Amino acid sequence: MSVNQVGVEHITVMLNEAVDALDVQPNGVYVDGTFGRGGHSRLILSRLSEQGQLWVFDKDPRAIAVAQELAANDARVHVVHDSFIAVEQHLIANSVNGVLLDLGVSSPQIDDAERGFSFRFDGPLDMRMDDSRGVSAAQWIANVDEVELARVIKEYGEERYAKPIARAIVARRVNQPFERTLDLAKVVASQIRGFEKGQNPATRTFQAIRIAVNAELSELDAVLESALAVLAAQGRLSVISFHSLEDRRVKQFIAKYAKHDQSLSRLPLREDQLPPLLLRGLGKAKASAAEVDANPRSRSAVLRVALKNTQL
Repeated sequence: MSVNQVGVEHITVMLNEAVDALDVQPNGVYVDGTFGRGGHSRLILSRLSEQGQLWVFDKDPRAIAVAQELAANDARVHVVHDSFIAVEQHLIANSVNGVLLDLGVSSPQIDDAERGFSFRFDGPLDMRMDDSRGVSAAQWIANVDEVELARVIKEYGEERYAKPIARAIVARRVNQPFERTLDLAKVVASQIRGFEKGQNPATRTFQAIRIAVNAELSELDAVLESALAVLAAQGRLSVISFHSLEDRRVKQFIAKYAKHDQSLSRLPLREDQLPPLLLRGLGKAKASAAEVDANPRSRSAVLRVALKNTQL
């Protein structure tokens, strides 16, 4: 547990479960591909010997500042300010014993109004994981056409009112650009006729825009392939996702490499003639009831784990 920049406690989700799934070897090389505030990383380090290595990646400059403080006092830690997608630029193929990915937005990002992720606080409409580069949500909304905006809200937010929301956003921006989170949330809410109890009507739209601004789903696909490339034989992949779009991609990725193509079943092949499978799924888990009670943000978390069977 650590304290974020606005003084709110950040509780690492599925801390022990995700790290236990890595089966940490004391002299191994491990990667935390989404450092956040380092909860998972610190637990991994507690299980490594002096010969072990931990590589941490994050796009968020504030997360990197925390990681660099950790590295300054621990030579086993190597810090990279970049998406985990860049891992193959830093580590060679088949060299890593475990990769951990904690997807989505961290509590420090959500609870910092200046980051623009949340409709609960008024702040600049930013939403970038790395706010030192790239296009902000305000800039994206100012330029996206109505058809694409509706598609993003429907597909990434799974929002049934996507078309009227997109229409209202485009109509309003003609006279006044969107610059603040609560302004956008108000326009979105005006187009929704009923929503889930306890859920803000802007929830799905904000999620969709955040995913689009950060290219989260396409990046996740590439990140998973990079993880497979650097994992050594018997290396483990531990991934926590927080919504169905992410979890579906993780599930499909593991299945892609853990099951033979159905077309092979129609061929007269013995089992020893089938191509080797690169991954073996080790199952999934959800946050315990006790954890959800202590940290409601863990309620949607799903952990999936896979083991790399063999090298290419």
